[in-house]
Amino acid sequence: MEPRISIVTLGVSDLARSRAFYEQLGWQASAASNEHVTFFQAGGIALALYSRKALAEDAKLPDGECAFGGITLAYNVRDKAEVAAVLAEAETAGGRILKPAQDVFWGGHSGYFADPDGHPWEVAWNPFFTLNERGNLILP
Repeated sequence: MEPRISIVTLGVSDLARSRAFYEQLGWQASAASNEHVTFFQAGGIALALYSRKALAEDAKLPDGECAFGGITLAYNVRDKAEVAAVLAEAETAGGRILKPAQDVFWGGHSGYFADPDGHPWEVAWNPFFTLNERGNLILP
């Protein structure tokens, strides 16, 4: 298996609401989207929005709400001040702030928001990582 991720799919309760949230944050839906699924290009991978119930059925998993699903998504920024700005943008779009921007133990600055379905996103400035001109993370 080659080490890569092609698509991250988020199970959502209301596809139109979730699509509108991400579009308000500046994401552009792909022409491959339809009434059942929305795709967004996210650097070298895609983010997909799909019915939570249908996603659970497809994966042969029970659909149950839980406080934390054991995964977060991360959005890295180029400078410390951008963390608070992105969190504010997410809140304005209808997201919920889980943790405000703050210095963190590992030497960076981060905060968290949840999208309308509660999927947690970390917004982080990491002084040890670099973002290229396209915003893709370059690990040391």
